[in-house]
Amino acid sequence: MAEVLNVQVRESLGKRNARRLRRRGGIPGVLYGHGQETISLWVPADQFEAALRHGSRLVTLAGAVSEQAFVRELQWDTWGKQVIHVDFTRVSAHERVRVTLPLELRGEAPGLREGGVLKHLLHQLHVECAATAIPDELHVNINHLALGASITVGGLELPEGLTPLDDPDLTVVECAVPVEVEEEAPAEAGAVEPEVIGRKKEEEQEEAD
Repeated sequence: MAEVLNVQVRESLGKRNARRLRRRGGIPGVLYGHGQETISLWVPADQFEAALRHGSRLVTLAGAVSEQAFVRELQWDTWGKQVIHVDFTRVSAHERVRVTLPLELRGEAPGLREGGVLKHLLHQLHVECAATAIPDELHVNINHLALGASITVGGLELPEGLTPLDDPDLTVVECAVPVEVEEEAPAEAGAVEPEVIGRKKEEEQEEAD
């Protein structure tokens, strides 16, 4: 179910008014798409941040407008902690969109019990899917991952209607054989100490003195 955001139209534009709006707890944004007019609006920061925490990309806009929209782009502050602007695009029920989703491992690889090392190499996947069916994340089942085996993008079990856009040969996770590090051989007893350059000349100089 899409998150509901209560938006209002922005009557005053410009950087100064945007800063004032953010100080009052709002996030400025725009809504565009489908050949319709672009609307400057704002959304309460607490509502939008909650939707962001839930991983929602598809939202329902209510209030000044009433339609479904896709969170297309976010602009963050210098420290990357606060959203300072958001772009919404209008979407229809059957429209397909491109998004990036996190890949989360699920289960326990049998290869670990054989001494293997789990390597999670791909943490995000670029996909195309219906705007109304965007999952929060994708799960990678590793319950059958044996020692020396791997799972590629092409081998992922994905929800119906979701198309991966990354190279199918990219490795997502593997259970690798650990690399043994050879220990350095101890120095042999009575080994000749390497001559330090300049020592001989110093000793000869001392005898001459």
